[in-house]
Amino acid sequence: MRAGLFSSLLFLLSSATAGHAPGTPAFEVASVKPSQRRIGADYNNRVTLLPSGITARNATLRRLVSEAYRLQVRQVVGPSWLDRNEYDIEARTGDQANREELDLMLRTLLAERFNLKQHRETREMRVYELLADKAGTKIHSVKGEETAKAGAGFHFHGDMRGFADFLAVQFSVPILDDPTQPGRAGGPAIPVLDRTELPGVYDLTVDVKPELGTDSFTLWQRALREQLGLRIESRRGPVEVVVVDDAAKAPSAN
Repeated sequence: MRAGLFSSLLFLLSSATAGHAPGTPAFEVASVKPSQRRIGADYNNRVTLLPSGITARNATLRRLVSEAYRLQVRQVVGPSWLDRNEYDIEARTGDQANREELDLMLRTLLAERFNLKQHRETREMRVYELLADKAGTKIHSVKGEETAKAGAGFHFHGDMRGFADFLAVQFSVPILDDPTQPGRAGGPAIPVLDRTELPGVYDLTVDVKPELGTDSFTLWQRALREQLGLRIESRRGPVEVVVVDDAAKAPSAN
């Protein structure tokens, strides 16, 4: 029994690390497979990154690429199927890894298992900029996992870059009068770029209440200014993108 377990483990380790050059950051063990049931763009793309590894459920390849290159999904350009096919991933690092190391490991995984080929470009597109309000911000950074007192509304814990990513998704989801019904994405999320220059980690709650005849973006814009001392500005300008030149729809065997 022990010999069999050892052999199985050795096979997993070998299959997970084979194919990349020595010194290339890679997960120690990784399982990549198509999701058994597609759940659609409004509910998928659940990706969790921890020092011990990455877990993804019903994640599209566009979302995985955006995580690997620390971009928002609108900044990943490629064929339409990138948003349709969904995958489940369990990948472990062996040792504790920081976010930069996880990014490199995920890039290796995508190159090996999906034969991902990509290049970077700068393209002109519409974006939102997240800025500190001219009257000053109303938020303060926290230490480690410290959290503020729970309140009504949308909760976020992380740095300002992560908050910009969070807002890009929220701006595309309408605020519903019935809170028991799930919100559905209203279209491609416009990138939100962090221009606050605020360092550190924040624990934030934003209470956005529906108003008849008022769109989701306007409600968020007002709540950010009044509750957090942040503002949103729209512009067109050069934005970094990753262009997917080629990728396999079916990942290579585990």
